[in-house]
Amino acid sequence: MIDNPRQVERLLFKLRDSLPLVAVPTAPLRAIVRDQVPSTDIPPQLPVTRIDYAGDEGGIVCHLKLGEEAGSNMLVVSITHLAFNRALPLAREIAAYQKHRIKRLRRS
Repeated sequence: MIDNPRQVERLLFKLRDSLPLVAVPTAPLRAIVRDQVPSTDIPPQLPVTRIDYAGDEGGIVCHLKLGEEAGSNMLVVSITHLAFNRALPLAREIAAYQKHRIKRLRRS
């Protein structure tokens, strides 16, 4: 098991309560999107409109809105592919979760 269910539940509650959040896509995420959908331009900051849990395998995922116009595309990515402002009240908890997931997944 990668995640501690109680910790994830508490973090999910706090994240959902903080919506909308602003996330910064990491360089690897930008590269993946650029390779898979070259026509998609990813802004430097994206609004997180929804938070879900994709089970122990997928972890916490964020729904990102790629544009302001109606019907704009959504991108659903692991929270580990995003950076958040360090001044955000949940920044430390998010960083701890990201670090834990990355560390545990590398061991697998």
